[in-house]
Amino acid sequence: MPADTTARSRSGAHRAHDAGFVLDVRSLGRAPGSLRELRRTVTTPERLGLDLIAVPAGSEVELDLRLQSVSEGVLVTGTVTAPVTGECSRCLEQFTDSVEVALTELFAYPDSTTDQTASDDEVYRMVDDLIDLEPLIVDQLGLELPLQPLCTPDCAGLCPECGVRMAIAGSDHGHEILDPRWAGLAKFASGSPGSGSPDKGAATGDHSADIARNSTEEK
Repeated sequence: MPADTTARSRSGAHRAHDAGFVLDVRSLGRAPGSLRELRRTVTTPERLGLDLIAVPAGSEVELDLRLQSVSEGVLVTGTVTAPVTGECSRCLEQFTDSVEVALTELFAYPDSTTDQTASDDEVYRMVDDLIDLEPLIVDQLGLELPLQPLCTPDCAGLCPECGVRMAIAGSDHGHEILDPRWAGLAKFASGSPGSGSPDKGAATGDHSADIARNSTEEK
């Protein structure tokens, strides 16, 4: 995963209230059981994902969430849907697709028992009644997206001999490869009957016999 997406704090960042991936939950209150549903389209300012496949910068990410107050914080559940672009790990072609990530995560209240006892990498935290979803989404994309993406599940990759994409090469594509152990035999075969070489020898032998016969007759 790119370094610019892995170093984000689980406590979130100070950003504009209730904009983008940042949710202002003051209106939710802290009474356990309080609910709020949220649907939002966010244009991501930067690339989110892995080296070979990711949500491109400038993509529209759909949030369909449910926020619920619990004793230790706000439980966020729902889905995040986004387009992705990738490079096939077999044939190296670019492709597009979409991904849907399911979220179920607690954002701890400041000074709650969870906040005081959990380490930084064990729980996400609220800051000033704000929840920053981006670190969570980045982490979930890292788990959801494949490390070796494929343009199609049955991608045949590249020809190991000439590098052409097998998807466009055709079913009869192939290369005749001579086993080096048979190279000497192939040279020998080039001088076997039918290649022309023995005929020359035979012709020379017949001519020598004619000369000898003529010499005998003259005597």
